[in-house]
Amino acid sequence: MDAREVLSKYYEFANKGDWDSWCDLFTEDMVMDEQLAGHIEGLATLRTMMTGMDKMYRVFQNHPVRFLVDGEDAAAVSHLVAESMTGKPVEAEVMNYFKIVGGRIAYMANYHDTVPFQVLSQV
Repeated sequence: MDAREVLSKYYEFANKGDWDSWCDLFTEDMVMDEQLAGHIEGLATLRTMMTGMDKMYRVFQNHPVRFLVDGEDAAAVSHLVAESMTGKPVEAEVMNYFKIVGGRIAYMANYHDTVPFQVLSQV
């Protein structure tokens, strides 16, 4: 897959809640800097972390607005609309940076306002 296809699949799988296929987009030695989860290293760690997504969100949709691709470097602007397990809304504009090597994500960082996600810790 080229970088644009990887980005398309990233959002497609996330919006379906297909976290196994989503994780398959990453390299074994992947690194992620995620604003809420912190620094994540290794696909096994990511897979374990993603098993909890259905316990955090009742609804999770992350709609891409724009992709920018330059060789192995890519960025995506998206609009996230979700609902916590207690029914509280989460909505944020998101910017993700990707390093895509050999058709898989080797590095990813995301940037967004963290305030809308505070409802995840509220009962």
